[in-house]
Amino acid sequence: MISAFFVFTQKGDVLISRLYRPDIKRSIAEIFRIQVISNPSVRSPIITLGSTSFFHVRHENLYLVAVTKNNANAALVFEFCYRLIGIGRSYFGKLDEESVKNNFVLIYELLDEILDFGYPQNSETDTLKMYITTEGVKSEQAVREDSAKITIQATGATSWRRADVKYRKNEAFVDVVENVNLLMSSKGTVLRADVDGQILMRAYLTGMPECKFGLNDKLVLDRKKQRNGESMGDCPGLGDESSAVGAVELDDCQFHQCVKLNKYDTDRSISFTPPDGAFELMRYRSTNNVNLPFKVHPIVEEVGKSKVEYTVHLKANFDAKLHGTDVVVRIPTPPNTTGVKCEVALGKAKWDSSSSQILWKMPRIQGMSDATLTAEATLTSTTTVRKAWSRPPIEMDFEVLMLTASGLLVRYLKVWEKSGYQSIKWVRYVSRAGGVTGSSYAIRI
Repeated sequence: MISAFFVFTQKGDVLISRLYRPDIKRSIAEIFRIQVISNPSVRSPIITLGSTSFFHVRHENLYLVAVTKNNANAALVFEFCYRLIGIGRSYFGKLDEESVKNNFVLIYELLDEILDFGYPQNSETDTLKMYITTEGVKSEQAVREDSAKITIQATGATSWRRADVKYRKNEAFVDVVENVNLLMSSKGTVLRADVDGQILMRAYLTGMPECKFGLNDKLVLDRKKQRNGESMGDCPGLGDESSAVGAVELDDCQFHQCVKLNKYDTDRSISFTPPDGAFELMRYRSTNNVNLPFKVHPIVEEVGKSKVEYTVHLKANFDAKLHGTDVVVRIPTPPNTTGVKCEVALGKAKWDSSSSQILWKMPRIQGMSDATLTAEATLTSTTTVRKAWSRPPIEMDFEVLMLTASGLLVRYLKVWEKSGYQSIKWVRYVSRAGGVTGSSYAIRI
């Protein structure tokens, strides 16, 4: 299992070092510092160098690292690391650099109790506290956070907002941003379609306002009602309340701490006193009845060994009143391509030899419209046996304003404040894919 366990600072200093087996020396810590901490290009949580594997978890300003030379169960190793983080929180409030420095003895005592010759033993906090009764020293930040929680419970105060905020013009901006993920087979079957969404808010409101808005997240979205709902989104100013719109099913939601969850559970309304300025109010995920903004129908034929012919048909599958912007279609070509002739009626297309792709760019495309690309790739002949072309998928980048792929819509937004001022509310919807979003919109060919 685990041969050694280390805790590093983000600068690479070793705070905790415990060896459990003789096959690892403490000098192995220097290898991790050089190969991982000093190398910003490393993203994988598992690094194998020779016969040694490093499993690491970044938490706060620390690296928790488990080292092994055996074929260990990776899921179990990471579970142990996260259990240790939970134990640290239970004993000294927060597991960060300051708390580790303040609790060296206690941490070594806990490691000896929960790991025996590198095998995890009892990691239940309640059980550990029966045997290890040492009180942990909490960091200053953990003490401040605990004090804030106690203040909120005792007085109802909101630690995330000052009471003396003042604005001449009271406005609330709501952005519903959805990153669309798609994987479609070469036969047109949807293999995966889901939406990762955020509700971002910018609140420029005087005093201590109470905000409330409702979402349509109970049932599968009805198409007719969705169209009615989108017409509400087209208007930049959002009224206090609108007629009921269709509902959409969300798989999970995460809220900002300002949200009163008991009201969300009863009537799906979100009540909160917002922080001043910009913040993320809600994060959600939807995997049912995703409305795909674009449909791509590719026809790719290999003509002998010297040519590949492409016909790629693109359909903007949203209302004609809307427009897609910054649309990029990346169409792969074989590695031995020497040149490509492209023809498009909309946008521009060219072959990028460095990435071996046809880049079809359209700055703007109207909803319900069609566009077609035809291309012919010329291949070079090789003397060696050429591997079959793996046919990577076509990928898309795009952004469509005033459209939600999940169907999620804000039904109403209300703002109350004891001074009784009138506020202006705005809502905007964005569905997007590719680029810096981290989402993938891919169609196999």
